[in-house]
Amino acid sequence: MVYPGAVHSRFEHSLGVYWLAGDAVQKLHFFQGSELGIDHFDMQTVKLAGLLHDIGHGPFSHLFEREFLPRVHNGAKWSHEEMSVKMIDYIVDEHNIEIDPSGLKRVKEMILASSETKLSNSTREKRFLYDIVANGRNGIDVDKFDYIIRDSRACGLGCNFDFHRLMEMMRVMDGEICYRSKDYLTIHKLFATRADLFRTVYTHAKIKAIELMVVDALVSANGDLNISSYINDPAEYWKLDDTILKTIETAPDQEEELKKSRELIRRIRRRDLYRFCNEYAVPKDKLEHFKNVTPADIICSQKASGVDLKEEEVAVSNVKIDLTRGMNNPLQSIKFFKDYDSEEKISISDEQVSHLLPGCCQDMIVRVYSKKPELVEAVSEAFENFQLKTYGIKTQVHETPEKKKRRR
Repeated sequence: MVYPGAVHSRFEHSLGVYWLAGDAVQKLHFFQGSELGIDHFDMQTVKLAGLLHDIGHGPFSHLFEREFLPRVHNGAKWSHEEMSVKMIDYIVDEHNIEIDPSGLKRVKEMILASSETKLSNSTREKRFLYDIVANGRNGIDVDKFDYIIRDSRACGLGCNFDFHRLMEMMRVMDGEICYRSKDYLTIHKLFATRADLFRTVYTHAKIKAIELMVVDALVSANGDLNISSYINDPAEYWKLDDTILKTIETAPDQEEELKKSRELIRRIRRRDLYRFCNEYAVPKDKLEHFKNVTPADIICSQKASGVDLKEEEVAVSNVKIDLTRGMNNPLQSIKFFKDYDSEEKISISDEQVSHLLPGCCQDMIVRVYSKKPELVEAVSEAFENFQLKTYGIKTQVHETPEKKKRRR
């Protein structure tokens, strides 16, 4: 809706990860197959994990998982990785697919490798295979390779990160995929490119405004359509996709419960979005103990100005952008080797890397929106008051333009 060229699907991404996963394990087999014992079973399971790793995503992917479900399930945790595992079992049973149970178990464990789910002891054998699709150890995986290149191209951003170099130079040492020490800048560029995508695309101010409206529309419609219940039954869950907005739009007019949701979707179609008021970056020394800002925080900071703001008229987006390891340098989680004759894996300390690399690895940006155009000025002032009260300074770079304040 903001980048019209970015119309590729989750299916295309899954095919890309399937291909890259197979390519990665093939390269390891070519260079180290005899010592690693990589066989056809390994290649098949890694490729299947790549193909099916995202099959549990709901409508609008991460928005459904991180924004919608916590609102309707009182913050209860749910992950698309665990849903992917349930969907795989359902597909195999529903379509009577003949597949080796041990292979299916490994595929599901590979999908869960980057989640908080604890892996079984069986994963200790050929542990490196579990880092190819979804790498919970250091964040370097073919899933990122595909979506970074694909999204950069689709959004016309360009991309100077070369994942082929990493795939050619990687080696398994002591059960872990390691990289040449001289390639640490290439690895850092992977994480930096991902962070750029989050800043310019995934958390673009207009995109977040639309996401906030979509979430409000889904939450409002949940009572009537019972959308959240679909996650309890894979036989129903597969029917749930982005067309849920069209379902809401085309519902009979007598469905009064859906009236608010329909109006929000119509506003998106007409580009009558929640109005972005302003943003600020949380100071470095406040990042560690930062708590998400809420509409209530903004409302409590308003001054007596003749406008009495309500929580439901304000939207807040707390945007965290990091290099996959929060405030930590991702290079600290990665093992390297000096050259191909080396038999020892090493770590690279902060003192050994280029001084041009950033010293801070995380940004936290707080954005505030007014749901009504006539309230932009009042919300902006309350937001500034909140910053002064919290930090003693207005940390935003620009003030809200006067013309935006006056717009109706």
